[in-house]
Amino acid sequence: MESKQWDVQIYISEDDKDDVTTAKAVLMTPDGKRRESVAYARRNPIDQPVPSIGDELAAGRALADLAGKLMREGTEDVAHMAGQATGRQAPGGW
Repeated sequence: MESKQWDVQIYISEDDKDDVTTAKAVLMTPDGKRRESVAYARRNPIDQPVPSIGDELAAGRALADLAGKLMREGTEDVAHMAGQATGRQAPGGW
């Protein structure tokens, strides 16, 4: 059985007032495809600044978006392959 490993890098930055946290999740697959998602967390002005909470929320949102992109891409690939197998173009094909 073949084993593979994909690594995701998460880059987190905060604005100067700790009001907005930005997270970028980047996946580079061994075949050279780059997939990227960016997400944000905004602190309610009445809340105390706790940077780790913003980090968690922004990173989680970026990863969720990246997961959605991977699922859509996989679904499109399956539809494309099914269209090739039957000799016709899959709906929304390439």
